[in-house]
Amino acid sequence: MNPKIAGYWMATGLFAFALAGSGVMDLVLPPMLAEGMQHLGYPDYFVRILGVWKLLGVLALLAPGTRRLKEWAYAGFFFDLSGAVVSHLVSGDGMGGAGAPLVLLLLGAASWALVDARAGSWSADATPAPAT
Repeated sequence: MNPKIAGYWMATGLFAFALAGSGVMDLVLPPMLAEGMQHLGYPDYFVRILGVWKLLGVLALLAPGTRRLKEWAYAGFFFDLSGAVVSHLVSGDGMGGAGAPLVLLLLGAASWALVDARAGSWSADATPAPAT
């Protein structure tokens, strides 16, 4: 197997696994998570909405042949995770609180950067440009 393809699947697998777990936890909303999100200033219903979006995004990343949907999922994860980093920093949690979402953000960036390496890359799914 091509090392870039293996790297893509490793990064994407870890990224999807972490975000699926995070999405499930957002839906279950254990007391410790609810307290942490309230500390950041987010209401419980918003956390559950994020959980649904995370799970849908993971499905989009892992589904075959959904180029545009994958692009939206990567963008959504970027917004979610960069927002989490900023929220932790602004609320005074420092890098201790911002570290986990920052690591996931970097893992997602690696997955996105390697997406062309796998079979069925962005370019293979692309619609040809109209002739001018």
